[in-house]
Amino acid sequence: MLAPVLIVFLGISKTEVGMLATAGLVGNAVGGWIAGIVADRFGRVAVLKVTILWVVAFSLLAAATSGFHELIAVRALQGLGYGGEAAVGGVLISEAVRPYLRGRVAASVQSGFAVGYALSTALMPIVFIFFPETIGWRVMFVIGVVPAFLVLMIRQSVPESRIFEVAANARRIGKKGEPFWVIFRPAQLRATLAGLLLASGVFGAGFGMSAWLPTYLRMELHLAAASMAGYLAMGIAGSLIGPFVGGFISDKIGRRANFILFAVCEAVVVGVLLLVPVGAKATVVLIFIHGALQSGFAAGLAPTFAELFPTHVRANGSGFCITGGRGFGSIVPAAVGMFSVAMPLGRAMGMAALSAFAAAIVAALLLPERSGADLDADNPTEDPAGSDVEFSH
Repeated sequence: MLAPVLIVFLGISKTEVGMLATAGLVGNAVGGWIAGIVADRFGRVAVLKVTILWVVAFSLLAAATSGFHELIAVRALQGLGYGGEAAVGGVLISEAVRPYLRGRVAASVQSGFAVGYALSTALMPIVFIFFPETIGWRVMFVIGVVPAFLVLMIRQSVPESRIFEVAANARRIGKKGEPFWVIFRPAQLRATLAGLLLASGVFGAGFGMSAWLPTYLRMELHLAAASMAGYLAMGIAGSLIGPFVGGFISDKIGRRANFILFAVCEAVVVGVLLLVPVGAKATVVLIFIHGALQSGFAAGLAPTFAELFPTHVRANGSGFCITGGRGFGSIVPAAVGMFSVAMPLGRAMGMAALSAFAAAIVAALLLPERSGADLDADNPTEDPAGSDVEFSH
């Protein structure tokens, strides 16, 4: 959201904006896997608290930067915490939910992203009323300290995963632990590679859109700042609804079918939004639908990956797939920035997003179907006998 301001007041180019987004997402990839490995040994809740505080610290440092090179370093380090937070939190929720409700509950919790995005959108014009833009962008980063207070709530109210505690007790009484590279052994390899490709497609499409949509609205459609916020608000409204809808559908038709359905629908919506001239009203509607589809698309990853791996490597495997996908997906914003030098920004965004949707569809077809699996089972790497109906019902 701050990209247009940074372009004007820090002299950052479009290509550098893409690199800033990519740096944070590469940090996500590294941090998520590391946090997953650590969470499989020391617990989901403890690691979750540390990653939140890490994100807060580097958000504050971002406010103190004065140029591109400082900001890209801070964004990469901030990404370490954000990736870990997302991966470990998704596993914790998935382990706590009843199997037949896992898809809709774990996905719906992630609609909190839309709440945070909405707060940012609402605060941005207020901050810029009281502060000039030269200072206002720093104030926006300082506001990132607020999530630190969530650590106090987690400390008081969130118990450790029972499934993790059972596995930890088994290790304490002598059961041999597994090395972190076990997710690349033959028994886990299909799940690991299919999950990595799926997350890369889902996040690549989402990152390419979210990183560049504000700039596209401001500089290609020539919207004023107030109008741009209104358009983005429609996308946020869709993002709030999408995880609920996507989670419900996922529990009903299975994870694979759900990903394919959402990818096809998103490809149509994004293609029309960016590549076909439409009026203002149609643009608003398309942004709303895009927000719903993309958020529902991404929200399905956490419960899906939690079902693919056994408890002793669940956070490890989930962290690798989700944040590895973030890492590969992070290439997309930078690629859009480079492509936009030779073609209109909307066309560059559209080409990148459609390619990412195609990758997600291929991955979904390769994905083991484990919808509603019992996470207490210790060998969830093969397709179960029969259909997923036995798990859903």
